Amino acid sequence: MAALLLAGLTGVAEARKGPKTPEAPKPPPLTAEAINGASVPDSGTGKPGETAQKPRKATRPDPLLVKVQVLLDRARFSPGAIDGKDGDNMRRALKAYAQAQGLPDADGPTPEILAKLQADTAPAVTEYTVTEDDTKTDFVTRIPAKMEDQAELDDLGYTNAREMLAERFHMSRDLLSALNPAKPFDKAGTVLLVAAVTPMGSGRPNPKDLPEAPKVERIEIDKGSRDLRAFDGSGKLFAFYPASIGSAEKPAPSGETKVTRVAFDPTYTYNPKYAFKGVKAREKFTIKPGPNNPVGAVWIDLAIDSYGIHGTPEPEKVGKTESHGCIRLTNWSARELGRHVVKGARVTFKDG
Repeated sequence: MAALLLAGLTGVAEARKGPKTPEAPKPPPLTAEAINGASVPDSGTGKPGETAQKPRKATRPDPLLVKVQVLLDRARFSPGAIDGKDGDNMRRALKAYAQAQGLPDADGPTPEILAKLQADTAPAVTEYTVTEDDTKTDFVTRIPAKMEDQAELDDLGYTNAREMLAERFHMSRDLLSALNPAKPFDKAGTVLLVAAVTPMGSGRPNPKDLPEAPKVERIEIDKGSRDLRAFDGSGKLFAFYPASIGSAEKPAPSGETKVTRVAFDPTYTYNPKYAFKGVKAREKFTIKPGPNNPVGAVWIDLAIDSYGIHGTPEPEKVGKTESHGCIRLTNWSARELGRHVVKGARVTFKDG
């Protein structure tokens, strides 16, 4: 009798708890097969621009989003640092790509968008073997936070192999680590899984080879949507990049200006008249070149004193944080734009 009573009470307790919540499905593995074979679930409604479910804020990289971001990058609709997660930079790139292709806007990748992107049939991720030259890179022990202290360094290079390789392949450092768990990035012969993009170059191109075709003759900078669009002489969109554009402290300009010159691996000279928050120097000082220089790997000078389009030492923050008035791109985007833009290219600032 006592046993029956206990069983009954247990049944009442379970009923009060209600049905068990089903466990969330385990995320798919971050393998080359999972990424290259990823597809968008159909919504079942037959309506273009709809997916089976809305994208969710991921805590870890998703194979489908890694694939979509790589394909967008290769199509020159940059999602910023490829991280395999849903975010504003990816959504803006998807929207711009859909508009360029005449497809409906969507909150995330759709079967129609992915089908267009997959006209590029190359794999989204590929293998890269760490070279002897990679291991011989002179890394900087630490990049000081203060500009005045950065001026004391002989080089503003990378701090480690992980940072170098992530930037070379347009990736976030966390994604590089997630794709290659427990692998050493500083050992020659290590085979890594990386985004299959054109690796970011280094050094200063021969001026005789610039600008490369197609030549960028017009640039639009949208302060509201935080992006930069580059157009060739015929008006065709060459590239779309997320950008950090000005701040309350030093807003970006309005109206029109033009490109006056391009400098690869530039030094950075701070002038006290800039009055940046946190910089107390009363005299000019210069910071040496390197990808961790305050203006990154490239400076595209504009015909407005102290303003330019440039790279950044923090690519994962582009489009998400403010700048010191200038237009900040990832280093790989800045290098690509710098190789194609012509001197005198028209630059228009659009107020959002």
